[in-house]
Amino acid sequence: MKGLSSQESIRTLKIGDKNYPDLLKKIPDPPKILYIRGELAKNEPCFSIVGTRKCSDYGKELAFSIAQDLAETGITVVSGMARGIDTMAHKGALESGGRTIAVLGTGIDERSIYPQENLKLAKKILKNGGCLISEYPPGTPGIKWNFPERNRIISGISLGVLVVEAKFGSGALITANWAKEQRRKIFAVPGPVHSKNSQGPHSLIKKGAKLVENANDILEELNLPKAERKKLKGGSLEENLILKVLKEGSLHIDKIIEKTKLSPQIVSANLSLMEIEGKVKNLGGNTYALSG
Repeated sequence: MKGLSSQESIRTLKIGDKNYPDLLKKIPDPPKILYIRGELAKNEPCFSIVGTRKCSDYGKELAFSIAQDLAETGITVVSGMARGIDTMAHKGALESGGRTIAVLGTGIDERSIYPQENLKLAKKILKNGGCLISEYPPGTPGIKWNFPERNRIISGISLGVLVVEAKFGSGALITANWAKEQRRKIFAVPGPVHSKNSQGPHSLIKKGAKLVENANDILEELNLPKAERKKLKGGSLEENLILKVLKEGSLHIDKIIEKTKLSPQIVSANLSLMEIEGKVKNLGGNTYALSG
């Protein structure tokens, strides 16, 4: 397409083309044409992770770690590149060096990508061998009704769908509904009973969705080899103290300081080093979680 740089190179894939994904072709209303940036394989094993934009640190940690573990086994993680859970799912897959696919409800040209704050993430997905896809042509803005329709592609291209935190009425539940119609397996992460973000996953579990605590719950249901979790070891007494308190879940740096009784300077320095070494990950806002 004229006026696009090599990085912006957008190609089209029609439903009759030999490289059109088989799973997507078989859904009730497959897109007649896809616009693609990056690489899209015909029969790669894909799994989608979706959830609310306004997620908790708990939701961020679970979406990131499950996506990371799935990607390490060769699964391509699919999501919608929205804020919140979608973003963490893509980042988790990238952290493992794996592939991830972002299905957009806008055009996939840089000017149209929504939200624009994820433009850097989109570029990283492409750089790491993933892809951006949409049924909407370049220049299509983020029109409200496009997103529920695009959700059928997220589920349609995937072996199953995991919902991590979603209120009633959430777009993630629309994706789960599409998955049910397409006869895909549905999974959900449970959460605190009084949290509104737990309403969607809990309702899905009550209706028969597979309860998920880790990636192996998904892999077992799909009859795929399980992921082996790495045992993290600190290189010093201070690192081991930090790893110990993070085993119970993600924590803000102030809470880590409080629980380890280490000085702010020591905790900050160790966290920076541990993040570089891949032992911990920053979920944003100085909240940290284990990487392994």
